[in-house]
Amino acid sequence: MKKTILKVTLAITMMFGSILIQGAVINTASAAASQSQPVMTDNLIKYGLKKDVELPVTVTAGGLSYTLEKIMIYDAKSKDALALAKKYGYDLNNAKYFVWTKITVENKSGNVVQQNAKDLRDKWRLRFGDLPEEEASAAMPEVSYYKPNSKEALWDWSLKPGEKLTTYQGLRYTGKLKYFELSVDNKRESSFANIVKWKE
Repeated sequence: MKKTILKVTLAITMMFGSILIQGAVINTASAAASQSQPVMTDNLIKYGLKKDVELPVTVTAGGLSYTLEKIMIYDAKSKDALALAKKYGYDLNNAKYFVWTKITVENKSGNVVQQNAKDLRDKWRLRFGDLPEEEASAAMPEVSYYKPNSKEALWDWSLKPGEKLTTYQGLRYTGKLKYFELSVDNKRESSFANIVKWKE
């Protein structure tokens, strides 16, 4: 009888200890998760560009909504820029900077919105100054040149009414970094957001 009671007591003690240990592990994991670092959405401050608004930023014009979720500026000859150029087939010759963006584009209009051979007009612009050369230009990714609506490296795209696309886009830039303005132009309507305002 005493042996039976001893076994039951031992079993309960082991089970209770196991629960405590599991609880400690779970609590530790929860604490680690709560202390995790926030996701980095930009490195603008590295180039002296202090944001006036936080990302993501959405600009809408003519039913086209463009959301800039992430932007990273790299020196064109840097390790990061060259790795992206190699992976997606970007030509960075004569570029001073390579700008890598994560974006979401949504067609809220009643018509098809596109940028391809049927409509060559740029629908959004990223400007870092007032001069013509201070507007970033889309870099062509060879790997997705024939893949419309690529989710990895955007080139040609077309959205029917109600369609949305989250993707990445690379841009070349050669000018100075004075400020950062994002604008959208569609169907004779335009809108913009000053992410980094001009500071004299």
